Amino acid sequence: MGDKDNGKKQVPLRLAPSLYAELMRWAEEDFRSLNGQIEYLLTTCVKKRRGGRHAKKEDDET
Repeated sequence: MGDKDNGKKQVPLRLAPSLYAELMRWAEEDFRSLNGQIEYLLTTCVKKRRGGRHAKKEDDET
């Protein structure tokens, strides 16, 4: 399905209803899908954890 089309991995994710609602609101404000918002947030956190290394390459992938 999606894995073969774009090389991305599917990950089942369970969220508390309140977190889901907050992420949905945030995604709508940023004109993203919920999946896109979660991917954006995770990418941002990984960049921050790495101290900004490889930021250019990761920006090109999102």
